[in-house]
Amino acid sequence: MDTDRIEKQILLKAPIARVWRALADADEFGTWFGMKFDAPFAPGAVVPGAIVPTKVNAEVAAQQKPYEGTRFDITIVEMVPEQLFSYRWHPGPPEPSGDYSGLPTTLVEFKLKEVEGGVLVTLTESGFDKLPPERRAVAFQANEGGWAMAVKLLDTYTGDAK
Repeated sequence: MDTDRIEKQILLKAPIARVWRALADADEFGTWFGMKFDAPFAPGAVVPGAIVPTKVNAEVAAQQKPYEGTRFDITIVEMVPEQLFSYRWHPGPPEPSGDYSGLPTTLVEFKLKEVEGGVLVTLTESGFDKLPPERRAVAFQANEGGWAMAVKLLDTYTGDAK
């Protein structure tokens, strides 16, 4: 079993421009993912934000509610329109009083590919093996389940929103 990376794929039945907007626009990303960002996404930008319940799924929103207001940053790595959106962050369940600034980050990548029937999104998060042992397993397990849920939220959002 690979402990360094999580990979999820989903076929979205939406135009690639719609999927790209859902990823590359900070407000749209926050709506489905469950974040309120303080600034737009741009390559190299450190974008602070806070957890807010997703507006896409009431059950997931209820799971996010205990973490509402927890703040953390993401650092945008690369934005290649309609192809790749990537960022770095401190993975795993956030602790409201946790300071992860001294810990390594993981890389989250959304790769888009137009295929028959829609857009194939490959989501990869890598770099877990660089985390301290006491944080690694918790972060991997939380994000494994979290990304499975997140790609479904993205599917619902891109299918519902125009």
